[in-house]
Parts: sequence; C-alpha cells; structure tokens
Amino acid sequence: MLLGFTPGNIFLYQQAFTHKSKADHNQSIRQSNERLEFLGDSILDAVVTNYLYKKYANADEGFLTKLRSKTVSRTMLNKLGKKIGLENWLQYSDKFSSAMIGNAFEALIGAIFLDKGFKKTEQFIVDKIILPYIDFDTLLQTENDYKSKLVEYSQQEKIPYEFECEEKTDKNKTQYFCSLKLNRKIVATGTGRSKKQAEQEASRLFFEKHSKSDT
Repeated sequence: MLLGFTPGNIFLYQQAFTHKSKADHNQSIRQSNERLEFLGDSILDAVVTNYLYKKYANADEGFLTKLRSKTVSRTMLNKLGKKIGLENWLQYSDKFSSAMIGNAFEALIGAIFLDKGFKKTEQFIVDKIILPYIDFDTLLQTENDYKSKLVEYSQQEKIPYEFECEEKTDKNKTQYFCSLKLNRKIVATGTGRSKKQAEQEASRLFFEKHSKSDT
C-alpha cells in the first residue's frame, strides 16, 4: 500500500496527483497540486533537516546543508516518487515528464500533512521513504554541483559557455527556464524554481547526455 494508512480527506490526495494540465483541461477539477507542492516542499525540508541533525550529531552546518540539498534535490525527488510508484497515480494532459513525479511527491507530503498532521507526515517520510530508499553514504559520494563541473569542463576543453534564462509566472507560481549554450549552440535546457536551480538542471542534463554519447 502506498501510504500505509487510511486517508481521511481523500480529496487532498486526488488533488496531490492532479497536474495543472489536467486541472486546466477539465474544468470540473478545481485545483491542481501546485499549492500542495509548495506546502510539501517546506514540510519535507523540515523533516529531512531534523532527521539529519539527529543522525549526524557531530556534523557541522556546512555538511548538513550539503547533504540536505542532495536529499531534497529535484533529481532525487523524481527518483523517490518513481520508486514508490507515483507515476501510476498521476493525472495529466501534457506530455509526461519526470518532474511531474517529483512535484507530485512533494504534493503528497503536503496532503498527508493537512490530512494527518506533522507527526504522521514525519513518520511516513522516515519509514516509507528515508529508511527503505535513501542511502546517505552513497548520496555523499554523488556529484551535485553540476555548474561547477561545467566551469571545469569549459576551462579544460576551452569551450565557452553561457546561460540564457527566462522567467515565467503562471497562477502566482514562478519558474525559470535556462538554456545552456556551448559555442553558442543550445545543448540542454533546465527548469527550476530559481535561476540557480534551472542552471544546475541544465548543466546536469548536459553531462547526462555527454556521458551517454561517450559510451
């Protein structure tokens, strides 16, 4: 069972799995999962921060901040959402993207919080997500700063790079779209809630494609 408990307000969970494209397409659906996603993002941050603070009792702030960033990164949330099968519950009309899964994952956290409260949400995140799916030792070895990696690559290969970013606001939600250019040619485009996040995502996508082309 996905949740491990019986939902109280089933509408919250239906909303958590409703992408805005489905809500816009079907006027009988009043709300998408964007507000729940916003809420779940904050709750997830709080739970992960508390968990890491207790797990690594002697670690400094820099270590904890870096590990938390890796744990709640967009890439990680997409992977976690897929592991628990959220794509089977998603309602959408647009072309599918992995980002939908990560967004729905955060929305689910928001739904559980509103339905069951913080303690139950914390229990779900720890028991159903962290313990079975997150290996912090492995995560510590994972490359996360792809933009710094891009700078190194640019210097080594003597290839100039630049980002072209566009800010879009839809229903009070701001997203950034950043295209990475190498030698003035677009090689990857990333999205994020901040310009920095979108640039990181574009850099990550570039290296993902670059590694595949080398194999």
